[in-house]
Amino acid sequence: MDKDRLMEEIRELNLAYLLLAQQMVRQDRGAALYRLGIGEEMADILAALTPGQISKMAGSNLLLCRFRFDDGLILDMLSSYTRDRLLGASHATILLSGQPVPAAAA
Repeated sequence: MDKDRLMEEIRELNLAYLLLAQQMVRQDRGAALYRLGIGEEMADILAALTPGQISKMAGSNLLLCRFRFDDGLILDMLSSYTRDRLLGASHATILLSGQPVPAAAA
């Protein structure tokens, strides 16, 4: 994959992520906080973004979403395809819900 195509893929992913996150916050704030792993301040910011701001942010060369885990156990629970897959996903959700929300950058 060449550099231009990679940047286009990042832009598309950023745009989709920001639009989805904003929609989630506007429709069910509590569920969005939980599912996105964000705090109240970030939810306020997402809800208030204009289409122009979202477009500008999406154009960044940085991937705006990130993995919420760096734990091999959680990765294994989410990616395993055993017959108890639902149970593994439930355990991973419980572990992720206990993680602290990242502090907002000052």
